[in-house]
Amino acid sequence: MSGCVAVINAGSSSIKFALYDADKDLELLFRGQIESIGRNASLKVVNERRDTVVERSWSDGALDHRGAVEEILRIGPKLVSGKAIEAVGHRVVHGGVDFAAPTRIDPSAMEALEKLVPLAPLHQPHNLAAIRIISEAVPSLPQIACFDTAFHRSQPPLAQSFGLPRHLSDAGVRRYGFHGLSYEYIASRLGLLDPVLAAGRVIVAHLGNGASLCAVRAGRSIASTMGFTAADGLMMGTRCGALDPGVILYLMDQKGMNARAIEKLIYQQSGLLGVSGISSDMRTLRRSSAAEAREAIDLFVYRIAREIGSLVAALGGVDGLIFTGGIGENDAQTRSEVADRCRWLGLEFDDVHIAPREGVISTKDSRIAAWVIPTDEERMIARHTVSVLSSAIEAPRVA
Repeated sequence: MSGCVAVINAGSSSIKFALYDADKDLELLFRGQIESIGRNASLKVVNERRDTVVERSWSDGALDHRGAVEEILRIGPKLVSGKAIEAVGHRVVHGGVDFAAPTRIDPSAMEALEKLVPLAPLHQPHNLAAIRIISEAVPSLPQIACFDTAFHRSQPPLAQSFGLPRHLSDAGVRRYGFHGLSYEYIASRLGLLDPVLAAGRVIVAHLGNGASLCAVRAGRSIASTMGFTAADGLMMGTRCGALDPGVILYLMDQKGMNARAIEKLIYQQSGLLGVSGISSDMRTLRRSSAAEAREAIDLFVYRIAREIGSLVAALGGVDGLIFTGGIGENDAQTRSEVADRCRWLGLEFDDVHIAPREGVISTKDSRIAAWVIPTDEERMIARHTVSVLSSAIEAPRVA
């Protein structure tokens, strides 16, 4: 495959995108983001040296999701002038039971993916809307869906099961796991950085506004903290994480909350934001002197450490701990607080003095290794896109 590959990661209020050179082993050409869609939207594009090459803003409400995708379609070919964009890879959060690998989008695939919207109501509609808009604008352009759930399909059946009646399990009510593209990238990167550790038992902590853990053995997912939806597991920026289902019944019966109100509560009003009453942003909470901010951070760290213990049990031991994601990569204090609760594993940690952008952050005396590895979901999507189309004689192009 030659030319360029575009990657789009469409969210509820922002769209990330990237352009890679397929002729040069997927060398990054440009990376951009449109933020605050529907409000005071802004666009920023940087090149491979992180120099800003495009910057633009829109007045309040002037740019919706359709306009944002159309803007990316407009500037993309200009950015890579002289090359053709031959395919677009998309992050699609939920692949359900039918999509265990990246898939070229066609009408039947779109129909199946639409049925999964109730399983990821805050993400799936925006993922699919971007695909639909591009299909309307450039019908001949191949589009590849890459799923956040697919990496976890290697988990044993027990790790994917709930204690529910069998007919519900057969209908697809099971643990799917998410952040799979991130975990898949980390597993591949660790294989280059430390092949011996990559062949062993590793827990990856993807910590950001969305947060989860994944137990990985020899590069394959064994268990994860997220389950049927991306609201399960760890406490997150605005999501509550694991919650006794009896709380939901109580909220319905005693507080008169309906499904939509509960959905808003557990996805948008809880987590760091709900506990602190201040912010969902760890940086803001770290700067705050409020007791509520400290309590929110402590609960975030406690839940991570507790779930690490559960994944050690799933793996039957652990050889390494990897931090990634916005908080995992950039917040040394959170890493240190998590590591301090993991000393029982033999983890010895000196992040303050030895923390690199990427590399080992455990000491020589540590019984298990700890690393920081920046994730790159967009690159993983680009790899999958090229792989899916590699057998094609020639893909249609956008000039």
